[in-house]
Amino acid sequence: MPSDARLLAIADAAAALLAAREDGMLTSDEWDALACAVQAVREPEPSERTEDFAVENETLVRRVTPAPGRGQPYEHRCSKDSFDAIAWAVEEATEPFNLEDMRREADIPWTQAAVAFAFLKERGVVVPVHGRNHAAAGSGAYEDALIEWHALREGSPGSR
Repeated sequence: MPSDARLLAIADAAAALLAAREDGMLTSDEWDALACAVQAVREPEPSERTEDFAVENETLVRRVTPAPGRGQPYEHRCSKDSFDAIAWAVEEATEPFNLEDMRREADIPWTQAAVAFAFLKERGVVVPVHGRNHAAAGSGAYEDALIEWHALREGSPGSR
């Protein structure tokens, strides 16, 4: 069952889309916001899935396996360029941010932004601060992100 925050996110995106349609102003950002909200509602809760990351052919891969009876396994990918764009956006953020903020700042597809953001959260490069908002865990977030990318790629001890 989707959480209240997930349902609110999709309701907000749908309301914005309907308002834009009424005004005759459908933009790619409005479609992107709706797509992101739908994806968030469909994704299993963390307690209902296992997730792992890999670097294959210089692409970050996120594999999700829902709990039995909760859906089919899936994977999404993020190019190195998109990952770098998200890492720089995190580095340059001066206020708390969320996935939508980082995707807009990096100007990359939603799915790639979601993969990079999930990886940075899992590795502790970004940490929750309030609700859906996050912040860099410390100074040097870009360097931390690259260290985590390369550690995963090289299979260093301690990489997951």
